[in-house]
Amino acid sequence: MRELSRGINPTATASSGTSLWWVHGLMIACTLLVAGSFPVGALIADSLPADCLMMIRFLIATGLFAPFIFLKHGFQLPHLKKLLGYALLSIPLVIFFWCMFEALKYTTAVNTGALFTTVPAMTAVFALIINGERSSARKVIGLTLGTLGAAWIVFEGSITTAITLDLNRGDWIFTLGAISLSLYNPLIKRVHSGEPTEVMTFWVILFGALWLLLLSFPSLSQIEWRNIPVETYGGLFYLALFTTLISFFLLQFSTIRIGATKVAAYSFLNPVFVLALATALEMTKFSINFIPGIILVFAAMLFIQAEKPKKKYP
Repeated sequence: MRELSRGINPTATASSGTSLWWVHGLMIACTLLVAGSFPVGALIADSLPADCLMMIRFLIATGLFAPFIFLKHGFQLPHLKKLLGYALLSIPLVIFFWCMFEALKYTTAVNTGALFTTVPAMTAVFALIINGERSSARKVIGLTLGTLGAAWIVFEGSITTAITLDLNRGDWIFTLGAISLSLYNPLIKRVHSGEPTEVMTFWVILFGALWLLLLSFPSLSQIEWRNIPVETYGGLFYLALFTTLISFFLLQFSTIRIGATKVAAYSFLNPVFVLALATALEMTKFSINFIPGIILVFAAMLFIQAEKPKKKYP
C-alpha cells in the first residue's frame, strides 16, 4: 500500500523478474470473493428494498474501514472541493449497486455475473472519451473476446436470442448499472490528486452510505426490522467485509505488483465462478451451451496475461 501511495509504477514492479505466481493466486481468490456477491445478493435481494440493502452494506463497510483509516492517517477532514469530488465519485457506485440488487429480483446471478464482464470493455471506451487513454491492440482483442464470452453465457449460446437482444428486465437494469460503474475508474483520475488511495476510497464509501440513507429514508419507518431474516444481515456482512474491504486491499496489493491491466483481466473469470457457485447452490443448472462462452472468457484472460510489461521506471 505504501508503494502505491508513493506512486511507484505498477509495470516497473511487475518487470522486476521476481516470480509473482502467488500474486495471481491472490487475484483468483479476490475474483472468487467478488463472484460470491452475486449468488449472495440473489439470496437476500427480496428481503429489503435495494436502497435499504445497499445502505446497510455501505454503513457496515464504513464502520469496518474507519478504524484503519483513522489509526493510519488520523482524522483529517478534506477541504470542500475534495469532499464534493468524493461525493460525485460515489454516485456511479451507488447506481451500480442499487441496480445490482434490483436486477437480481428479476434475473439470475449467472446473468449478472456474465454482464459484469462487459465492464472492462465499457471502461476502456469511457477512459478514451474522458481521459484520452488508448488501449493496446492486445488489450482490445482480449476485451472483445471477454465480452463475446459473457454474451454467450447470458444468451446460453442461442444465436436467435442474441440477434433479437432478448434480455429480461433484470438484465437491462444491471446493464444500466454496469454502464454507471464503467464511468467510475475514468472519473477517479479527475478526482484523485495524490492522496492515499485508501483515504479516497473511505470517503467515497462514506458518501455512498449517505446518498443511500437519503434515498431509503422515506421507507425506513415502514420496514418491520424484527421480521428481517438473520441470513440477510449475514449476507450484508459478507458483502461489506469480503467484496468491499478485503477485495479492495487485494486489488491494490496486486496492482502494484502485476499491473492494472492484468488485474482487470481477472474479472473475465467472474461469470465462470458465478456459474460454478450458482450450480453448487442449486440456483441454476449447468448446460453444455455455456462451454463455448467459458472458453472465450478464459482465452480473453490468458491473452491479456500473456502481454509483456514495458519496462518503465519512476
